[in-house]
Amino acid sequence: MSKREKQAIGQQILTAFRAAGAEEVAPDLLLPAETLLDLYGEDIRARAYVTQDPIRGEMMLRPDFTVPVVQMHMENGAEPARYCYLGEVFRKQDHGERQPDHPRDNEYLQAGFELFARDPDADAEVFALFHDILSPLKLQASMGDMDLLMDAVRALPLSGARRAALLHHIWRPKRFARQLARFAAPPAPRNFAETPAIWTGMRSQAEMQARIDRLQADAGELPLAPQWVERLERLFAIEAPAPQALAELRQLASEIPDIHEAVDRLERNLANLARRGIDVDAVHFDASHGRHTMEYYDGMTFSFAAPGRLDWPPVASGGRYDALAAVLGHAQGRSIPAVGGIIRPGLVYELGGLA
Repeated sequence: MSKREKQAIGQQILTAFRAAGAEEVAPDLLLPAETLLDLYGEDIRARAYVTQDPIRGEMMLRPDFTVPVVQMHMENGAEPARYCYLGEVFRKQDHGERQPDHPRDNEYLQAGFELFARDPDADAEVFALFHDILSPLKLQASMGDMDLLMDAVRALPLSGARRAALLHHIWRPKRFARQLARFAAPPAPRNFAETPAIWTGMRSQAEMQARIDRLQADAGELPLAPQWVERLERLFAIEAPAPQALAELRQLASEIPDIHEAVDRLERNLANLARRGIDVDAVHFDASHGRHTMEYYDGMTFSFAAPGRLDWPPVASGGRYDALAAVLGHAQGRSIPAVGGIIRPGLVYELGGLA
């Protein structure tokens, strides 16, 4: 498959995005690393290509389109606004010391669509747009909602520090499970002996003392009751056709009242999708779907996958990222809800194209 063939598919997708009212934009290929590091933390270094510029400082090859598009919109965009784009992103895909037998592309083409709007129908608009474009490929549509999970974690009878730790790891299921298990067990005693030794290390004495204080305070926490662990695990494990999942969530909301609002929103989204002609019974709902997507998604998430291609990433994916838009709009005093997604033209081509 040549780049020209991928580009041709990408242009088809762009045409559909423009027909939906999107303005085409072209974010820079080389981005300041500082903003991306502030948003994602140092973990992004393991996935991105970083270089040093003698004047501009640390820079990254574009690992994602969303951040530069949001920044551009916050500087001078109208409301509502729709944008589309086509271009390469760069991510380290294969880790370890040996070359894998089937290495994944670390440079690949993305076609994307972003919607900035306060319209409650925005989630359904974006999902339906991707669904319609990709309908010739007979893909499996899946969705989730990170807000459901985060509301449930915020409802736990834990200290603010422990809830924050769980929320920080919610996109890392194994670390999250370890933290949850630790918080459900009696805390281990922490004894920090007084010593005349000099404070040394990369952190300041005040930072190290603050860390010690947090650990000592954590040792006084009561364990999380088993019924809360069970409720959370039951929520995270919900997987079913969307209407059936909604019924299960309604039942669980009687035990975790804080998720009622997110469940109501899911019900509205499904109703909006049905009004747009989408068979919601064919949409697979996975409560943990968003835990395997980009870490800035904080509401509805979705993906379209090729059946039988378990070794492939999704052909398309996306979601809502209100918090990211608020953070990036803070300097301009702006905040507007946002939802968007991307399609991989290379995978569309391998499935036979959209014709």
